[in-house]
Amino acid sequence: MTETNLHHFNLLKAKVAETFLEEHHASRHIGDWKGEEIVAFQEDLFNKTKGRISEKSFYTYFKNKPKNLPRIDALNLLSQYGGYDNWQDFKGGNLGLVEEKEDKKKKNFPPVLWIAIIVPILIILFIQTMDKNTFTFCMVDEDKNEAITETVDIKILQPDQSPVYLKTDATGCFTYETDAEKISFVVQSPYHKTDTITRSIDGSENSTVKLSVDDYTLMLKYYSTGNFKDVEKRQEQLQNLIANNAQIYQVYPNNTGIELYSKTDFIQKLTLPTSTLKNIQILNKTYENGKLVKLKFLIK
Repeated sequence: MTETNLHHFNLLKAKVAETFLEEHHASRHIGDWKGEEIVAFQEDLFNKTKGRISEKSFYTYFKNKPKNLPRIDALNLLSQYGGYDNWQDFKGGNLGLVEEKEDKKKKNFPPVLWIAIIVPILIILFIQTMDKNTFTFCMVDEDKNEAITETVDIKILQPDQSPVYLKTDATGCFTYETDAEKISFVVQSPYHKTDTITRSIDGSENSTVKLSVDDYTLMLKYYSTGNFKDVEKRQEQLQNLIANNAQIYQVYPNNTGIELYSKTDFIQKLTLPTSTLKNIQILNKTYENGKLVKLKFLIK
């Protein structure tokens, strides 16, 4: 990707974020979006353009440093979302910003000034690298005292900065480097309670994080797989578990779509005798006052 194309694409990403933030709340930096923010963006994109961008494409081009531009159809779609006819129209409308950037690059510094600028930066970077603290944590089920091998979402909290998002590996662990001597992070697991952890680098039990089982999501899993004869009792229990105004989303595989359920429709879905519910996977959930108010799930 040429530097000009990269600059144009960065301008487009900023315009996409600006458009999304007109009606939604999220980080101003699109690379920090995650989970529900990405889903909300996909829905808003479809509502405004009748087109879709997959979650895989979002991670490839918005959360990482891509080597190539997205396909032209994706560039046209994102340009339309930002209020332009297509990618060519967007580039033409921002030509002045690119030319200004190119003019600044042509103003070369004398070699002595380059040395005066670069050497202190290299020294600072070297010192920062030497002072890094490495934190390693492994997630453990509190009841079973076993490693949680399913993916756990990690949100590193940083004072006066946007959070850093990570995931545990196949062993249930993650590693993070920082110059701070204390770390705070939020852990989110489909079948465990969300918790905020704070640890110091000199902590004697730095590496193990025990998570409590989330009884609510286990009950949903049980209801979806159990063979209940008393359907009315099962429905009554679900009525007590789920808030009346709960937002319930089914995410379809490969980001092919999202379906919104009312409380009544979701309960009916769980109480119908079907084998597909045995493959239900809870992606995210939120509780208020002991009731489920938001749920996102996938049926594999």
